[in-house]
Amino acid sequence: MPAVPAAHALRVDPTPRFEISPGIYMQFMEPLGVADGSINAAWDYKRGDWREDLVALTRELAPPVIRWPGGCLASYYRWREGVGPRGRRPLMHNLLWGSVETNHVGTHEYADFCRRVGAESLVCVNFESDGRQHWARPEVQPLVGANRLRSAGPAEAAAWVDYCNNPVNRERRRNGERRPFDIRLWQIGNETSYNRKGYDVETAARRTRVFAKAMRRADPSIKLIGWGDSGWARRMLEVNGDLLDYVAFHFGLRPRWKRTPLKFSDWRRDPALTWKHLMTGWEGLDRKIRTVRREVRGFDARFAITEAHWSLPGLQRCDVQATWAAGVSLGRVLNVFERHGDVVRIATAADYCGTQWMNNAVLLNPRACFMMPVARVMQLYRHHVGEHAVALGCRPTSTSPRADVRTRSTCT
Repeated sequence: MPAVPAAHALRVDPTPRFEISPGIYMQFMEPLGVADGSINAAWDYKRGDWREDLVALTRELAPPVIRWPGGCLASYYRWREGVGPRGRRPLMHNLLWGSVETNHVGTHEYADFCRRVGAESLVCVNFESDGRQHWARPEVQPLVGANRLRSAGPAEAAAWVDYCNNPVNRERRRNGERRPFDIRLWQIGNETSYNRKGYDVETAARRTRVFAKAMRRADPSIKLIGWGDSGWARRMLEVNGDLLDYVAFHFGLRPRWKRTPLKFSDWRRDPALTWKHLMTGWEGLDRKIRTVRREVRGFDARFAITEAHWSLPGLQRCDVQATWAAGVSLGRVLNVFERHGDVVRIATAADYCGTQWMNNAVLLNPRACFMMPVARVMQLYRHHVGEHAVALGCRPTSTSPRADVRTRSTCT
Protein backbone atom coordinates (compact mmCIF):
# COMPACT_ATOMS: atom_id res chain seq x y z
CA MET A 1 0.00 0.00 0.00
CA PRO A 2 1.54 3.34 -0.97
CA ALA A 3 2.47 5.74 1.80
CA VAL A 4 0.17 8.66 2.45
CA PRO A 5 1.76 11.86 1.09
CA ALA A 6 3.05 14.06 3.87
CA ALA A 7 0.93 16.95 2.55
CA HIS A 8 -2.19 14.89 3.27
CA ALA A 9 -1.13 13.40 6.58
CA LEU A 10 -3.52 13.65 9.50
CA ARG A 11 -2.44 15.74 12.44
CA VAL A 12 -3.74 15.05 15.96
CA ASP A 13 -3.40 17.41 18.86
CA PRO A 14 -3.67 15.07 21.88
CA THR A 15 -4.52 17.89 24.28
CA PRO A 16 -8.08 17.23 25.56
CA ARG A 17 -10.43 19.95 24.31
CA PHE A 18 -13.49 19.08 26.41
CA GLU A 19 -15.05 16.15 28.20
CA ILE A 20 -17.57 14.00 26.31
CA SER A 21 -20.71 13.64 28.43
CA PRO A 22 -22.11 10.08 28.60
CA GLY A 23 -25.54 11.74 28.77
CA ILE A 24 -25.57 12.17 24.98
CA TYR A 25 -26.56 8.49 24.64
CA MET A 26 -29.85 8.93 26.53
CA GLN A 27 -33.07 6.98 25.90
CA PHE A 28 -36.59 8.38 26.00
CA MET A 29 -39.55 6.41 27.40
CA GLU A 30 -43.16 7.60 26.98
CA PRO A 31 -46.55 5.85 27.13
CA LEU A 32 -47.81 6.37 23.59
CA GLY A 33 -51.29 4.86 23.83
CA VAL A 34 -52.66 3.44 20.59
CA ALA A 35 -49.73 4.85 18.61
CA ASP A 36 -47.35 2.36 20.18
CA GLY A 37 -47.07 -0.28 22.89
CA SER A 38 -44.03 1.44 24.46
CA ILE A 39 -44.30 1.17 28.24
CA ASN A 40 -47.38 -1.05 28.10
CA ALA A 41 -45.47 -3.53 25.96
CA ALA A 42 -42.53 -3.39 28.39
CA TRP A 43 -44.64 -4.12 31.47
CA ASP A 44 -45.58 -7.69 32.43
CA TYR A 45 -49.13 -7.27 33.74
CA LYS A 46 -49.37 -10.89 34.91
CA ARG A 47 -46.31 -10.59 37.13
CA GLY A 48 -46.80 -6.93 37.98
CA ASP A 49 -43.22 -6.16 37.03
CA TRP A 50 -40.97 -5.17 34.15
CA ARG A 51 -40.31 -7.79 31.51
CA GLU A 52 -37.13 -9.61 32.48
CA ASP A 53 -35.91 -9.86 28.88
CA LEU A 54 -36.20 -6.08 28.46
CA VAL A 55 -34.27 -5.42 31.68
CA ALA A 56 -31.47 -7.73 30.53
CA LEU A 57 -31.36 -6.21 27.04
CA THR A 58 -31.32 -2.68 28.44
CA ARG A 59 -28.32 -3.51 30.61
CA GLU A 60 -26.50 -4.41 27.39
CA LEU A 61 -27.57 -1.17 25.74
CA ALA A 62 -26.52 0.67 28.92
CA PRO A 63 -28.25 4.03 28.46
CA PRO A 64 -26.76 6.50 30.96
CA VAL A 65 -30.08 8.40 31.26
CA ILE A 66 -33.74 7.47 30.68
CA ARG A 67 -36.33 10.25 30.33
CA TRP A 68 -39.95 9.80 31.47
CA PRO A 69 -43.01 10.22 31.49
CA GLY A 70 -42.87 12.28 28.30
CA GLY A 71 -42.92 13.93 25.97
CA CYS A 72 -46.27 15.47 25.37
CA LEU A 73 -47.88 13.13 27.90
CA ALA A 74 -46.10 15.11 30.63
CA SER A 75 -48.33 18.09 29.76
CA TYR A 76 -51.38 16.30 31.18
CA TYR A 77 -49.75 13.84 33.61
CA ARG A 78 -50.66 14.09 37.30
CA TRP A 79 -47.94 12.21 39.13
CA ARG A 80 -49.96 11.24 42.22
CA GLU A 81 -52.25 9.16 39.99
CA GLY A 82 -49.24 6.91 39.40
CA VAL A 83 -48.23 6.14 43.00
CA GLY A 84 -49.70 3.91 45.67
CA PRO A 85 -51.16 0.41 45.15
CA ARG A 86 -51.47 -0.27 41.43
CA GLY A 87 -54.95 -1.72 41.79
CA ARG A 88 -56.19 1.60 43.17
CA ARG A 89 -54.58 3.91 40.63
CA PRO A 90 -57.08 5.69 38.37
CA LEU A 91 -57.11 5.25 34.63
CA MET A 92 -56.43 8.39 32.60
CA HIS A 93 -57.20 9.45 29.05
CA ASN A 94 -54.05 9.64 26.95
CA LEU A 95 -55.17 12.88 25.36
CA LEU A 96 -52.62 13.09 22.54
CA TRP A 97 -51.86 9.48 21.74
CA GLY A 98 -55.31 8.01 22.29
CA SER A 99 -56.50 5.05 24.35
CA VAL A 100 -56.38 4.80 28.15
CA GLU A 101 -53.25 4.91 30.28
CA THR A 102 -53.34 2.43 33.19
CA ASN A 103 -50.82 4.22 35.43
CA HIS A 104 -49.38 0.82 36.34
CA VAL A 105 -46.01 2.36 35.59
CA GLY A 106 -45.52 5.37 37.83
CA THR A 107 -42.71 7.01 39.77
CA HIS A 108 -41.78 3.92 41.81
CA GLU A 109 -41.72 1.57 38.84
CA TYR A 110 -39.77 3.97 36.66
CA ALA A 111 -37.17 4.66 39.37
CA ASP A 112 -36.86 0.92 40.03
CA PHE A 113 -36.25 0.25 36.34
CA CYS A 114 -33.52 2.89 36.19
CA ARG A 115 -31.84 1.34 39.22
CA ARG A 116 -31.96 -2.14 37.69
CA VAL A 117 -30.35 -1.07 34.42
CA GLY A 118 -27.89 1.42 35.90
CA ALA A 119 -29.39 4.54 34.29
CA GLU A 120 -29.89 8.00 35.73
CA SER A 121 -33.47 9.30 35.82
CA LEU A 122 -34.67 12.41 33.96
CA VAL A 123 -38.22 13.46 34.84
CA CYS A 124 -40.25 15.95 32.81
CA VAL A 125 -42.82 17.73 34.98
CA ASN A 126 -46.27 18.98 34.03
CA PHE A 127 -45.60 22.64 33.21
CA GLU A 128 -49.17 23.92 33.52
CA SER A 129 -49.96 21.91 30.37
CA ASP A 130 -47.47 24.22 28.61
CA GLY A 131 -50.30 26.76 28.48
CA ARG A 132 -52.52 24.57 26.29
CA GLN A 133 -56.07 24.75 27.58
CA HIS A 134 -57.30 21.82 25.46
CA TRP A 135 -55.00 19.63 27.58
CA ALA A 136 -55.44 21.49 30.85
CA ARG A 137 -59.24 21.18 30.75
CA PRO A 138 -60.11 18.57 28.13
CA GLU A 139 -63.69 18.16 26.94
CA VAL A 140 -63.61 14.41 27.49
CA GLN A 141 -65.15 13.24 30.77
CA PRO A 142 -62.53 12.02 33.28
CA LEU A 143 -62.33 8.34 34.07
CA VAL A 144 -63.20 7.16 37.58
CA GLY A 145 -60.75 8.59 40.09
CA ALA A 146 -58.80 10.68 37.59
CA ASN A 147 -58.41 14.42 38.06
CA ARG A 148 -60.51 16.45 35.63
CA LEU A 149 -57.93 19.26 35.68
CA ARG A 150 -54.89 17.94 33.82
CA SER A 151 -52.69 21.00 34.35
CA ALA A 152 -50.28 21.09 37.29
CA GLY A 153 -48.43 24.03 38.80
CA PRO A 154 -45.14 24.68 40.61
CA ALA A 155 -46.41 23.37 43.96
CA GLU A 156 -47.14 19.95 42.42
CA ALA A 157 -43.75 19.86 40.70
CA ALA A 158 -42.00 20.76 43.96
CA ALA A 159 -43.98 18.11 45.83
CA TRP A 160 -42.82 15.54 43.26
CA VAL A 161 -39.19 16.54 43.82
CA ASP A 162 -39.68 16.21 47.57
CA TYR A 163 -41.45 12.86 47.15
CA CYS A 164 -38.51 11.50 45.16
CA ASN A 165 -35.55 13.02 46.99
CA ASN A 166 -36.45 13.82 50.59
CA PRO A 167 -35.16 10.92 52.75
CA VAL A 168 -38.02 11.37 55.24
CA ASN A 169 -40.89 12.07 52.84
CA ARG A 170 -43.88 10.48 54.58
CA GLU A 171 -46.00 10.05 51.49
CA ARG A 172 -43.35 7.99 49.71
CA ARG A 173 -42.78 5.90 52.83
CA ARG A 174 -46.50 5.20 53.15
CA ASN A 175 -46.35 3.91 49.58
CA GLY A 176 -43.70 1.36 50.52
CA GLU A 177 -40.35 2.96 49.65
CA ARG A 178 -38.13 4.13 52.51
CA ARG A 179 -35.14 5.04 50.34
CA PRO A 180 -35.24 8.26 48.31
CA PHE A 181 -35.11 7.84 44.55
CA ASP A 182 -32.49 10.60 44.34
CA ILE A 183 -33.56 11.94 40.94
CA ARG A 184 -31.20 14.74 39.91
CA LEU A 185 -32.41 15.75 36.43
CA TRP A 186 -35.74 17.56 36.00
CA GLN A 187 -37.15 19.18 32.87
CA ILE A 188 -39.60 22.10 33.04
CA GLY A 189 -41.73 22.31 29.91
CA ASN A 190 -41.88 20.09 26.86
CA GLU A 191 -42.20 21.54 23.35
CA THR A 192 -43.80 24.61 24.91
CA SER A 193 -43.02 26.75 21.87
CA TYR A 194 -44.56 24.40 19.30
CA ASN A 195 -48.21 25.43 19.72
CA ARG A 196 -49.49 28.98 19.28
CA LYS A 197 -52.36 28.24 21.67
CA GLY A 198 -49.89 27.68 24.49
CA TYR A 199 -47.51 29.97 26.34
CA ASP A 200 -45.48 32.62 24.55
CA VAL A 201 -41.80 33.01 25.37
CA GLU A 202 -42.29 35.74 27.99
CA THR A 203 -44.95 33.79 29.87
CA ALA A 204 -42.95 30.57 29.64
CA ALA A 205 -39.79 32.27 30.92
CA ARG A 206 -41.63 33.90 33.81
CA ARG A 207 -43.45 30.69 34.81
CA THR A 208 -40.25 28.66 34.46
CA ARG A 209 -38.70 30.91 37.10
CA VAL A 210 -41.57 30.24 39.50
CA PHE A 211 -41.29 26.49 38.91
CA ALA A 212 -37.51 26.47 39.27
CA LYS A 213 -37.57 28.35 42.57
CA ALA A 214 -40.22 26.06 44.03
CA MET A 215 -38.43 22.90 42.89
CA ARG A 216 -35.06 24.09 44.19
CA ARG A 217 -36.59 24.85 47.57
CA ALA A 218 -37.60 21.20 47.71
CA ASP A 219 -34.05 20.10 46.77
CA PRO A 220 -31.33 22.66 45.99
CA SER A 221 -29.07 19.98 44.50
CA ILE A 222 -31.23 19.08 41.48
CA LYS A 223 -30.29 19.99 37.90
CA LEU A 224 -32.97 21.88 35.96
CA ILE A 225 -33.69 21.95 32.23
CA GLY A 226 -35.76 24.77 30.71
CA TRP A 227 -37.37 24.87 27.27
CA GLY A 228 -35.35 26.84 24.70
CA ASP A 229 -36.45 25.85 21.20
CA SER A 230 -37.88 28.07 18.43
CA GLY A 231 -35.57 30.96 19.24
CA TRP A 232 -36.45 30.94 22.94
CA ALA A 233 -33.06 29.90 24.33
CA ARG A 234 -31.58 33.34 24.84
CA ARG A 235 -34.65 34.82 26.52
CA MET A 236 -35.01 31.76 28.73
CA LEU A 237 -31.44 32.24 29.94
CA GLU A 238 -31.81 36.00 30.32
CA VAL A 239 -34.67 35.42 32.75
CA ASN A 240 -33.52 32.15 34.36
CA GLY A 241 -29.79 31.80 33.76
CA ASP A 242 -29.16 31.71 37.51
CA LEU A 243 -31.58 28.80 37.98
CA LEU A 244 -31.27 26.59 34.90
CA ASP A 245 -28.46 24.13 34.22
CA TYR A 246 -29.56 23.30 30.65
CA VAL A 247 -31.79 24.59 27.87
CA ALA A 248 -33.71 21.97 25.91
CA PHE A 249 -34.69 21.70 22.27
CA HIS A 250 -35.84 18.87 20.02
CA PHE A 251 -35.05 17.92 16.48
CA GLY A 252 -36.80 15.99 13.71
CA LEU A 253 -34.23 14.36 11.46
CA ARG A 254 -35.14 14.94 7.82
CA PRO A 255 -33.35 14.52 4.51
CA ARG A 256 -32.65 17.82 2.79
CA TRP A 257 -34.37 16.91 -0.48
CA LYS A 258 -38.06 17.63 -1.06
CA ARG A 259 -38.41 14.54 -3.25
CA THR A 260 -36.98 11.55 -1.54
CA PRO A 261 -37.31 7.75 -1.72
CA LEU A 262 -37.69 7.70 2.09
CA LYS A 263 -41.44 7.35 1.79
CA PHE A 264 -43.53 4.24 2.23
CA SER A 265 -41.58 1.48 0.41
CA ASP A 266 -40.12 3.65 -2.35
CA TRP A 267 -36.68 3.29 -0.80
CA ARG A 268 -36.43 -0.28 -2.07
CA ARG A 269 -36.40 0.88 -5.70
CA ASP A 270 -33.17 2.87 -5.51
CA PRO A 271 -30.85 1.73 -2.70
CA ALA A 272 -28.04 4.07 -3.76
CA LEU A 273 -30.25 7.17 -3.65
CA THR A 274 -31.81 6.00 -0.39
CA TRP A 275 -28.34 5.72 1.15
CA LYS A 276 -27.46 9.21 -0.06
CA HIS A 277 -30.60 10.70 1.44
CA LEU A 278 -30.25 8.87 4.75
CA MET A 279 -26.71 10.10 5.12
CA THR A 280 -27.80 13.75 5.10
CA GLY A 281 -30.09 13.64 8.13
CA TRP A 282 -27.31 14.90 10.40
CA GLU A 283 -26.86 18.14 8.48
CA GLY A 284 -30.02 19.82 9.76
CA LEU A 285 -29.18 18.81 13.32
CA ASP A 286 -25.72 20.33 13.00
CA ARG A 287 -27.21 23.56 11.64
CA LYS A 288 -29.72 23.73 14.47
CA ILE A 289 -27.11 23.26 17.18
CA ARG A 290 -24.97 25.96 15.59
CA THR A 291 -27.98 28.28 15.46
CA VAL A 292 -28.74 27.81 19.16
CA ARG A 293 -25.05 28.28 19.98
CA ARG A 294 -25.20 31.67 18.29
CA GLU A 295 -28.41 32.56 20.13
CA VAL A 296 -26.89 31.98 23.57
CA ARG A 297 -23.50 33.52 22.87
CA GLY A 298 -22.27 35.15 26.05
CA PHE A 299 -24.01 32.65 28.33
CA ASP A 300 -22.39 29.59 29.86
CA ALA A 301 -25.10 27.42 28.31
CA ARG A 302 -25.47 23.66 28.20
CA PHE A 303 -27.90 21.90 25.84
CA ALA A 304 -30.27 18.98 26.44
CA ILE A 305 -31.65 17.53 23.18
CA THR A 306 -34.21 15.41 24.97
CA GLU A 307 -35.93 14.15 21.79
CA ALA A 308 -34.69 13.52 18.27
CA HIS A 309 -36.60 11.46 15.71
CA TRP A 310 -36.45 10.54 12.07
CA SER A 311 -39.35 12.54 10.69
CA LEU A 312 -40.00 11.08 7.23
CA PRO A 313 -42.61 12.11 4.67
CA GLY A 314 -45.57 9.82 4.19
CA LEU A 315 -45.96 6.90 6.54
CA GLN A 316 -43.78 7.63 9.59
CA ARG A 317 -43.48 3.95 10.42
CA CYS A 318 -41.53 3.46 7.21
CA ASP A 319 -39.65 0.18 7.29
CA VAL A 320 -36.43 1.86 6.13
CA GLN A 321 -35.97 2.86 9.76
CA ALA A 322 -35.40 -0.79 10.62
CA THR A 323 -32.45 -1.09 8.23
CA TRP A 324 -28.74 -0.90 8.99
CA ALA A 325 -28.59 2.11 6.69
CA ALA A 326 -30.79 4.01 9.17
CA GLY A 327 -28.55 2.80 12.00
CA VAL A 328 -25.45 4.12 10.27
CA SER A 329 -27.15 7.44 9.53
CA LEU A 330 -27.89 7.83 13.23
CA GLY A 331 -24.25 7.05 13.94
CA ARG A 332 -23.58 10.30 12.12
CA VAL A 333 -26.06 11.98 14.47
CA LEU A 334 -24.06 10.72 17.44
CA ASN A 335 -20.93 12.14 15.82
CA VAL A 336 -22.66 15.55 15.70
CA PHE A 337 -23.51 15.31 19.39
CA GLU A 338 -19.86 14.55 20.14
CA ARG A 339 -18.48 17.34 17.96
CA HIS A 340 -20.66 19.78 19.89
CA GLY A 341 -19.94 18.01 23.15
CA ASP A 342 -18.65 21.16 24.82
CA VAL A 343 -22.29 22.35 24.99
CA VAL A 344 -24.40 19.25 24.20
CA ARG A 345 -24.47 17.32 27.48
CA ILE A 346 -27.73 15.36 27.20
CA ALA A 347 -29.11 13.99 23.93
CA THR A 348 -30.91 11.08 22.32
CA ALA A 349 -31.18 9.72 18.80
CA ALA A 350 -34.13 7.35 19.15
CA ASP A 351 -37.21 6.49 21.17
CA TYR A 352 -36.38 3.80 23.67
CA CYS A 353 -38.77 0.89 23.19
CA GLY A 354 -42.01 0.17 21.39
CA THR A 355 -43.76 -1.75 18.67
CA GLN A 356 -44.18 0.58 15.69
CA TRP A 357 -43.07 4.14 16.36
CA MET A 358 -40.42 6.05 14.45
CA ASN A 359 -36.85 4.89 15.06
CA ASN A 360 -37.11 2.66 18.11
CA ALA A 361 -33.98 1.50 19.87
CA VAL A 362 -35.66 -1.68 21.15
CA LEU A 363 -38.55 -3.47 19.48
CA LEU A 364 -40.98 -5.59 21.52
CA ASN A 365 -43.44 -8.30 20.73
CA PRO A 366 -45.30 -10.49 23.24
CA ARG A 367 -42.55 -13.12 23.31
CA ALA A 368 -39.29 -11.34 22.60
CA CYS A 369 -37.47 -8.05 22.48
CA PHE A 370 -34.41 -7.15 20.45
CA MET A 371 -32.24 -4.20 19.55
CA MET A 372 -32.90 -2.40 16.31
CA PRO A 373 -29.94 -1.25 14.19
CA VAL A 374 -29.95 2.20 15.79
CA ALA A 375 -29.58 0.57 19.21
CA ARG A 376 -26.68 -1.58 18.05
CA VAL A 377 -24.94 1.55 16.83
CA MET A 378 -25.71 3.38 20.07
CA GLN A 379 -24.45 0.39 22.04
CA LEU A 380 -21.12 0.53 20.20
CA TYR A 381 -20.75 4.23 20.97
CA ARG A 382 -21.82 3.77 24.57
CA HIS A 383 -19.30 1.03 25.30
CA HIS A 384 -16.37 2.32 23.24
CA VAL A 385 -16.59 6.09 23.50
CA GLY A 386 -13.67 7.91 25.02
CA GLU A 387 -13.74 10.54 27.71
CA HIS A 388 -12.42 13.60 25.89
CA ALA A 389 -12.44 15.20 22.44
CA VAL A 390 -9.20 16.12 20.69
CA ALA A 391 -8.52 18.17 17.58
CA LEU A 392 -7.92 16.39 14.28
CA GLY A 393 -6.71 18.23 11.19
CA CYS A 394 -4.72 17.69 8.04
CA ARG A 395 -2.03 19.55 6.17
CA PRO A 396 -1.09 21.62 4.30
CA THR A 397 -3.72 24.38 4.14
CA SER A 398 -5.14 26.31 7.06
CA THR A 399 -8.61 25.75 5.61
CA SER A 400 -8.43 21.99 6.02
CA PRO A 401 -11.49 20.58 7.77
CA ARG A 402 -11.27 19.94 11.50
CA ALA A 403 -13.31 17.47 13.43
CA ASP A 404 -13.41 16.09 16.93
CA VAL A 405 -12.40 12.50 17.53
CA ARG A 406 -12.86 10.49 20.69
CA THR A 407 -10.01 9.02 22.68
CA ARG A 408 -9.56 7.76 26.18
CA SER A 409 -6.35 9.73 26.59
CA THR A 410 -4.39 10.49 23.45
CA CYS A 411 -4.49 9.43 19.81
CA THR A 412 -1.91 6.84 18.82
